[in-house]
Amino acid sequence: MPADSLRLFFALGCPPELAAAIAAWRDQLQLPGRPIAIANLHLTLAFIGQLPLLRLVALQELAAQLQAPAFELHLDQLGRFRNGLLYLTPSQPPDALLSLAEQLREALLDAGISQQSRPYHAHLSLMRHCPMQQLDASPSFDWSVRHFALFASEPAANGRLYRQLQHWSLG
Repeated sequence: MPADSLRLFFALGCPPELAAAIAAWRDQLQLPGRPIAIANLHLTLAFIGQLPLLRLVALQELAAQLQAPAFELHLDQLGRFRNGLLYLTPSQPPDALLSLAEQLREALLDAGISQQSRPYHAHLSLMRHCPMQQLDASPSFDWSVRHFALFASEPAANGRLYRQLQHWSLG
């Protein structure tokens, strides 16, 4: 990874107390796989990828222009992608969440930053390399979302570290 660029994404950083509760719940399921570090729990809004440092200020200005309300998020479903990623998701994604993700996608496209064309799927990753199996689990986590943030994904000894660069208030 070049020293003059960062791997970036916009996300909702999971509050520490909620992250600890989610991790404790996940751990009691005793599933095989690689757990996501508590400090890295988040809900991605828009993935940017590798971006030159020179574009960071423009990206921060883009985010500062967004207007979106604060909202309540209820994570109540457990899912798994085919690649083995186990995640929590809301059965009823709030309109404010979907709108925020769409505003970011459009603003990034307008700034010339390509975005994936697949529909947005709100999820909080819990574990990687989790084999498909029937799970008898009923998650129920409530989250008062009051801000969103820009994160950098950086190499670390045990995988990656997600470092918050800046956050913006909602509401």
